[in-house]
Amino acid sequence: MAAASEAERAVLEEEFKWLLREEVHAVLKQLKDILKPTSDSVIVLPSVKKCIFAAQEASRRFTLSASGSESQTRQENFKLGSSATDQVKGVLTLQGDALTQAIQDARNHVGQALYLLNSRDQTYQFKSGAEVNKLMDAVMLQLTRARNRLTTPAAMTLPEVASSSLMKMFTPSLPGDVFANFYINLSKLCLIVYQLHLLQPNLNKNFKPAGSSVLHNPGSMFEINNQKFEVSHVHKVECVVPWLNDTLVFFTIALQLCQQLKDKISVFSNYWNFKPY
Repeated sequence: MAAASEAERAVLEEEFKWLLREEVHAVLKQLKDILKPTSDSVIVLPSVKKCIFAAQEASRRFTLSASGSESQTRQENFKLGSSATDQVKGVLTLQGDALTQAIQDARNHVGQALYLLNSRDQTYQFKSGAEVNKLMDAVMLQLTRARNRLTTPAAMTLPEVASSSLMKMFTPSLPGDVFANFYINLSKLCLIVYQLHLLQPNLNKNFKPAGSSVLHNPGSMFEINNQKFEVSHVHKVECVVPWLNDTLVFFTIALQLCQQLKDKISVFSNYWNFKPY
């Protein structure tokens, strides 16, 4: 294969300079518009326009309020229940985005991604494709971590469940032989209720403490305050929180934008790395 002509190389170099000067900043703006939308945000991706608008609506729940101001949030009520049992049911009231630690962790990762994006303003001149890729990798890492906090529930031991802040949110307090745990799984908020019974001292020889798990099955054992317990019954109920699904959409769209920019950088890198025989 003949080597590319000097004219072709010159054209490619100009296209690459344009990409670093113009297109990279356009993508950074799109990412910031998705992660922290404003009233005058302009998204130029018609094929996914509807998805982005849904993502923008969800992402508002991750925007930290300005210092000294209080955000005006409306309450949302969701019915917890299960088609398999009526033993556990109720109504969950959400105030803003105060769900669980998972939401706060996801918000922190989104905030870090925005910090990285804002570190390169419109006047900044990227000097190489490697520099762009480094920034995209860092942003994608934060967005992936944020998404994973909503798709991968944290595993906990039963003593950790017992000492968590979730156990203190009930009024009146739960009975001593009942534990409860909330977690997010995709677009659902799940509630697990554990009924316990105290193990007698003569059963200690068969005591095998359970490790960490999202859901502990009946028969799981644990020790707390020098007393040994066993899970006798487990009840799980859940409710769909629609904006959680929209939130996952905006993570996906943002990650796709990052990857598409990396792919364009790769096209130019592959050209200059090609050595004809």
